[in-house]
Amino acid sequence: MAETETILEVKAASCRFDVSAPWLSRLASHQPRRVLRAVEDISFTVQRGTTFSIVGESGCGKSTLARMIVGLQRPTEGSLRFADIRRIDGSFGPPRVQMIFQDPYASLNPRWRVGDIIAEPIRELKLRDDDAAVTGRVGDLLEIVGLSRADARRFPHEFSGGQRQRISIARALATEADFLVCDEPTSALDVSVQAQILNLMVRLQAEFGLTYLFISHNLSVVRHMSDHLAIMYLGRFVEAGPADGVFNQPRHPYTRLLLDTIPDVERPNRERKPMSGEVPSPIAPPSGCAFHPRCASAVERCSQQRPVLRDFGDLQLACDRV
Repeated sequence: MAETETILEVKAASCRFDVSAPWLSRLASHQPRRVLRAVEDISFTVQRGTTFSIVGESGCGKSTLARMIVGLQRPTEGSLRFADIRRIDGSFGPPRVQMIFQDPYASLNPRWRVGDIIAEPIRELKLRDDDAAVTGRVGDLLEIVGLSRADARRFPHEFSGGQRQRISIARALATEADFLVCDEPTSALDVSVQAQILNLMVRLQAEFGLTYLFISHNLSVVRHMSDHLAIMYLGRFVEAGPADGVFNQPRHPYTRLLLDTIPDVERPNRERKPMSGEVPSPIAPPSGCAFHPRCASAVERCSQQRPVLRDFGDLQLACDRV
C-alpha cells in the first residue's frame, strides 16, 4: 500500500439548510428566505492509514461535514468520493465507512446486551457464517478494545463512559471498516479516560491500517495523533496542512487563539490572549472575513473582502493579513 494512496476526496462541498418561516408567514410579514450555511466550499483529501483532524468551536459545521462523509446528510453542492481500495478483509471496492459518535451512551441501545449490539452489523452484513462464529468474533472484538468476553452479557448502563466508548469502537470494527469518522469521541469523557481512548485508537490504527477523520473542538486532543489538520470556522477551512506545521508555526489568528487555550506545563505563566466574542450565526454571517469581528489584527479591508484559502508551502491559509 502506497503512503500517498488517497482514500477520500472532497471537492467544493457545501451544505445549506432552508430555515425560513412558512411561505404564507413570510408573505404576510415580508420576510426573506433564511438559509443556514453549515458547510461552505470545503475541499480536502485524506490519505489511507492516516488521521485527518478537523478542529473548531461548536457550531462551525464540523458535525455536519462528518454526517455528509458517512452519507447521513447530502451535500447541497460539490462532491465526496471514496476511492476503490483493497479492503481489510481482502475484497476490492470502496472502503467500509463507520462513525463513532460523541455520546457513547446515547449511541448504544439500552435494551440490548453488548454482545447483541456488536453482533448486529456482523449478522446484517453476513460477515460470519453461523452463530458460533459471530459469538467468537464478538468476543475477539471486545478483547481488542480492552474489555473481556464476559462483558458481552452485560447491558450498556453497567459500564463507565470510557468502557461504553470502547464498545462503540468495537461495534464500528465489527463491520471490518477501513475508514472511521470520529465525531468528538472523547469530549464526554474525563481527561484520564480521554487519553486511554486516544491511545487505543492509535494502537488500532497501527494494527489494522485504519484511516480516521477525527472531529474535535480541542486541539490538545488531536495533537499527538493527527497527520493532517484543518481549522474550521463558520463552515469554512481557515488553515490546513500537516499537523506538525500547523502546531509549530500557526499563521491564522484563529489558530493561534485556539492554541493559546492549551495549558503548557513548561510555561504556565506565559502571556495568552483570551478568546473573545461568540461564533457568528451561520444564518447571517459577517461580511468579508467571518473571523474579523473577533480578530485583534483586523483592518477595514477584512470586513469587506472574504479571503480565499491559498497555498503557503505545505500549508493552506485564508487570511490577507499574514
